Amino acid sequence: MFDPVLFASFAIAATLLAMTPGLDTVMVLRASITNGSAPALYAAVGILLGCIAWGAAVSLGLGAVLQASELMYMAIKLAGAGYLMWLGINLILKPRKALDSDQAEPAGTGMQAFWQGLVTNLLNPKIGIFYVSFLPQFIPAGADVAVYSFMLACVHTLISALWFGALIVLSKQLRKVLFKPTVVSMMDRVTGGLFIALGYKLAKS
Repeated sequence: MFDPVLFASFAIAATLLAMTPGLDTVMVLRASITNGSAPALYAAVGILLGCIAWGAAVSLGLGAVLQASELMYMAIKLAGAGYLMWLGINLILKPRKALDSDQAEPAGTGMQAFWQGLVTNLLNPKIGIFYVSFLPQFIPAGADVAVYSFMLACVHTLISALWFGALIVLSKQLRKVLFKPTVVSMMDRVTGGLFIALGYKLAKS
């Protein structure tokens, strides 16, 4: 069963949600501006795989478990908050003084961005709760709930991928302007503070 009107409504809502500034946007923009397109793509891929993993988990019932189990929800949420704060503290205490050049990119930079994006998303239970509360509204009557909800999660991931691609392309225009050492250090500290604030908000919510 496929309802084109319902699907179009979901696509519009998912696009607006993907474009809403949040942690994922910050991570991709920071990686793109400070290290270039390649690490930003790695970060985006990690984030997107995290979304797909949550979509699969929700389709298998983990989202419902998170809603029902306050202890499990709190454990994953606090782990995610702690990870964000750890990233933020390191950015504030050890800001870089220069951008990594494309020709001399440190080994592991791309994979580090990938793992940061993936782990941050996997440790954010709000994504699971969001999918549980959001996706059912767009599942037509008679459809297989597990299959259709996973399909919608994949559509949301695809829309997010397109948005990340646009962010990376636009940020390249700003890279020369932000190539100054003082700007790099300031951006690391500001981003670190934002990560700490987001981690705190996640832990308190």
